[in-house]
Amino acid sequence: MEHFESWKDLLNPEFYIKMGGFWLILFIIFAETGLFVGFFLPGDSLLFVSGIYAVEIIRETFGSTGSDFLDTTILATTVAVAAIIGNEVGYWFGLKAGPALYKKEDSFLFKKKYLFQAHDFFEDHGALAVIMARFLPIVRTFTPIVAGIVKMDKKRFLIDNVIGAFLWSFILIFAGHYLDKLFVDQFGIDLKKHLEMIILVIVILTTAPILIKFFFGKKREERVR
Repeated sequence: MEHFESWKDLLNPEFYIKMGGFWLILFIIFAETGLFVGFFLPGDSLLFVSGIYAVEIIRETFGSTGSDFLDTTILATTVAVAAIIGNEVGYWFGLKAGPALYKKEDSFLFKKKYLFQAHDFFEDHGALAVIMARFLPIVRTFTPIVAGIVKMDKKRFLIDNVIGAFLWSFILIFAGHYLDKLFVDQFGIDLKKHLEMIILVIVILTTAPILIKFFFGKKREERVR
């Protein structure tokens, strides 16, 4: 079992997988959207790396089914359920206490600017924002809260929540699992030995849309002035 050594471990998905396995993965996915302080937790990279370790994770938790595909499906499905529950909790929180967040002072665990960014994203993309936000770090944490604040229809939110959660979970977990197999079989490269580079690439790809929007948003504001 892994032991906590530095704050860098909190950003390393492999640390969570080796420290707590299946149940800790589910909690982190829930916390990233169910608890607004979970925005700093790894999401996309955790799912991708979990896909690489999918068979080991399921074997150590329940015992392997004997099928890579079924083991990976079990992991992806349970992760999707945890993500759905997290978003529903975030929606409920926004519905009940969200407006007070706009008056809350910034702290180490809460940044009001993220709430505004999620609100703008929700306004720009409407109902699809709940689905699209799944693939954007930080935005996915605050979008369900904003959906609750603006009183989005509960049934519409649930439908988009389920679609987004399953797409996010299955795409990233299956990508991690089968890309690892592809690289091992075709090139003799074990992705487990190159996780730092993989995580860096995923972080760059997933944060690029946010950075681009922020940069061009600043430029647009300057031109308006």
